[in-house]
Amino acid sequence: MSLNRRNFIQQSGKMTASWLTIPLLNTPALANKPWQLTDYQGLDVTQNEDFWHLIRQAYTVSPNVINLNNGGVSPQPLVVQDALDRYNRYANEAPTYYMWQVMDQNREPLREKLADLAGCSPEELAINRNATEALDTVIFGLSLQKGDEVVLTKQDYPNMINAWKQRETRDGIRLKWINLELPLENDDLIVRQFTEQFTPRTKVVHITHIINWTGQILPVRKIADEARRRGIEVLVDAAHTFAHLDYKIYDLGADYWGTSLHKWLSAPFGTGLLWVKKEKIKALYPLIPHHEPQSDNIRKFEALGTRSFPTEMATGQALDFHNMIGTKRKQDRLHYLKNYWVEKCLQFPNFKINTSLKPEYACAIAHFSIQGMKSEDISARLFNQFKIHTVAINWENISGVRVTPHVYTSLKDLDKLVKAIQSLCNETIKAK
Repeated sequence: MSLNRRNFIQQSGKMTASWLTIPLLNTPALANKPWQLTDYQGLDVTQNEDFWHLIRQAYTVSPNVINLNNGGVSPQPLVVQDALDRYNRYANEAPTYYMWQVMDQNREPLREKLADLAGCSPEELAINRNATEALDTVIFGLSLQKGDEVVLTKQDYPNMINAWKQRETRDGIRLKWINLELPLENDDLIVRQFTEQFTPRTKVVHITHIINWTGQILPVRKIADEARRRGIEVLVDAAHTFAHLDYKIYDLGADYWGTSLHKWLSAPFGTGLLWVKKEKIKALYPLIPHHEPQSDNIRKFEALGTRSFPTEMATGQALDFHNMIGTKRKQDRLHYLKNYWVEKCLQFPNFKINTSLKPEYACAIAHFSIQGMKSEDISARLFNQFKIHTVAINWENISGVRVTPHVYTSLKDLDKLVKAIQSLCNETIKAK
């Protein structure tokens, strides 16, 4: 009998460790090993390379290119790729039926699972396509008047900066800029740079939780507390922190929050979340018009028209995969990987790290420079000569190369990075 709706939902919604164990143990490297990921339950696996080797087998990343630009877009585990293909084939059997009458209804269980990970009410979460869409919904949906002030930094993400600039041009709001000198390891100093810009006319403060250029973590809650004392609303760009850092949305003290799921959750490309505090939903206009724009229903922010239902549904598999590892385990491993390669490179001549090694100020992402070399030349050499994919960063007062491992990154990969950086650093000495 063909796969009916009930069986489809039941089969796609199951989550045990076995779904991952089967494809893993069918690989040649693990075929004769009887142990499963569940064997590590309750253990600290931060430096357990056997555990992370198992995780690596769940991905289909190239064995010939070392991908250290996961901060842009992360690859999906095979189970997510397969789910996306399965949902897509299913939708194509009768698109208007299966998409609108089956998959569209399944957004509610997905919303509940996402809310559980985010630590909030499902009635505060809207599922959309990326952090830009989520944050733009807030930026353009707030009722700001001419002369109202918004505080933000020059190190915020360009899409958000451009959105605020557009409101400045069209509506006459005033943008007040902070220029951060990174890295920073002093909460009081960071908070003071924000509060010094607050005035009686400040209506919104825009805070980037992790600055994507260097991996700097900002003390969002402390800034938010100071803003709330002054009646200022708080918008948090969490594109790089959801499923990366171990926290819940309510911990931040924010009013609005947006993230992408195709980064650290390893969900299908083009998936994201918008969170709006329940009492704020009614007054926030949707980015895409809705028949009840002043409704207090979070779903008014999902009026996208035809959307990729398979992409949304496969996000459930990404959630299961993430939860199998655990957010705290993931955060600890990612911080360990960052420090692993950076600490080895600190001894090299002309090497400079532009990211903190302290867990409260950085996690997976690190940014470095080599005196005497342009950032684009470093990144090009790393790829052309060593097949290591990174990204050159030149933005405001930041210049260097960003390195971003993920849970599938091995220590051997990072050892190759270290040797490559050492080679480049030595060249700068010989060139003098």
